[in-house]
Amino acid sequence: MPKLISILKRAADFIQQRLADRQQAGNYRTLKPENTLIDFCSNDYLGFARSPQLKQKIAEEIGAYPENHNGSAGSRLLAGNLQYTEQLEASIAGYHEAEAGLLFNSGYDANIGLFSSLPQRGDTIILDELAHASIIDGARLSNANRYTFKHNDLQSLADKLKAAKGSIYIGIESIYSMDGDSSPIAEILDLADSYNAAVIVDEAHAIGLYKTGLVQQFGLHNRVFARVITFGKALGCHGAVVLGSDNLRNYLINFARAFIYTTAASFHQVASVKTAYIFLRDADEAISTLKSNIALFKSTIDKHEDFPLIESESAIQCIILKSNEKAKLIASTLQQKGIDVRPILSPTVQQGSERIRICLHAYSTPDEILLLTETLNKFLHER
Repeated sequence: MPKLISILKRAADFIQQRLADRQQAGNYRTLKPENTLIDFCSNDYLGFARSPQLKQKIAEEIGAYPENHNGSAGSRLLAGNLQYTEQLEASIAGYHEAEAGLLFNSGYDANIGLFSSLPQRGDTIILDELAHASIIDGARLSNANRYTFKHNDLQSLADKLKAAKGSIYIGIESIYSMDGDSSPIAEILDLADSYNAAVIVDEAHAIGLYKTGLVQQFGLHNRVFARVITFGKALGCHGAVVLGSDNLRNYLINFARAFIYTTAASFHQVASVKTAYIFLRDADEAISTLKSNIALFKSTIDKHEDFPLIESESAIQCIILKSNEKAKLIASTLQQKGIDVRPILSPTVQQGSERIRICLHAYSTPDEILLLTETLNKFLHER
């Protein structure tokens, strides 16, 4: 018993010290409940997550299948597979002009499953340095050699490709979640072709502004090895799909642990995704409004030399504050004005690139956007 007490105390002391270190560094995280502030924080770009119309249609879709259970009660390889799910996968693949698709319970699971299972020992994964944490974590779980290249830097990527061995996989995002800028996908594909490398694109933040994603918008879908489409942003629900060949789908069913060893999504979740795609097909007006709101924000925000706005045409607009303290201060100032904007602190982003991340939406009103930019302009000019 004394030995057990000693072990537990050592673990408790470790936890306490790590939390104290994070508080000292000014980047301690806490959970916050919902609020009534003006939303410039969420990834609900088209307003699907809050749509009463979509909610009603989801309920009608679920009601049309009364035989389905509340939960799936097992993995898809055991009791959790439905013909409904497989039909949805085929439908989504068709929408995105892909040969096949495989649903995962989240975007994180999709990237973990794909990047951990596909590259093997002796292969090489090359990631943009700003790739999402789930891509990085998936790559870490593989036995492949891993490199990063400077963000959107083709020369840096070429240098890494020259050192690559085995099968080569390049991981990028079409629109980056913490900067909001776009990837030079066509140029990366040209470079990848020269080295026989396979390109994997995470489209999480492109769906919404672009109805089918940036890859398909540019007509590059037949040149990309795999795409990850997530449903928790503009589609307003939850989950993800990996798009690629039939062989890739079958491979992931057999080797992706994030797919094999997890309970399948509930019927409610799958039905929500199906219904959200129906709404996405008819979202031209919402997308047009979102683009107008992005243009209004960009035309009314002052350019500040010390606190630059990252160049972005997407719904994600970021102002670099260069310290956790300034990022937290401006976020607090905005929240006091009734505007929900959150600070993005290191270590989530590199030290010195701390920022506020502003998400624009189709449901943002011009008056709300002007209140946002006026408050920001006043704050930044006073610093």
